[in-house]
Amino acid sequence: MQDWLVELLTDYEELSIVISILISILVSIFGFLPSVFITAANLLVFGIWKGTFLSFIGEVLGAIIAFLLYRKGFKKLAHKKPITNRLINGLLAAKGKDAFVLILSLRLLPFIPSGVVTFTAAVGEVSILIFILASTIGKIPALLLEAYSVYHVTSITTEGKIIVTIVSLVGIVYLLGKLITKNRKRDR
Repeated sequence: MQDWLVELLTDYEELSIVISILISILVSIFGFLPSVFITAANLLVFGIWKGTFLSFIGEVLGAIIAFLLYRKGFKKLAHKKPITNRLINGLLAAKGKDAFVLILSLRLLPFIPSGVVTFTAAVGEVSILIFILASTIGKIPALLLEAYSVYHVTSITTEGKIIVTIVSLVGIVYLLGKLITKNRKRDR
């Protein structure tokens, strides 16, 4: 996917910024697609600083547009089925400063899918202004970390290899922990 996007951005150089932002918006709207391949392509085509900034703009605009679409399309449907997750219920009911802090915190956590945060905030009581501020501020450190990691992984530096190894080990430990917990619950 990344190679295809790099090729697209270089083939249509005069439209490359618009194409990158539009793809970021589409990824945000779908909510389950990873944005890391867009960040990687942006870094390879535009360089680390311009590529990071372009990824940031695309993700922020994507989150805002997705929020508006989700709010318009799903708000009435979302309250028909009761939700048992405490964190999701907290975000659904949050307003003002509490909503700001919760969205900001969730944006900083790399293992919380961005689409879940956007969708839950959109169908909840969060105002658009609070969502935009919290999301934008929360995306800054998250995207800087992503860009740093992607840069070193795509450069295949020693740091990149270490990052890939650490991420892989964390993923393996997480999956093993889930498997062990599941087996313990089943054995009881």
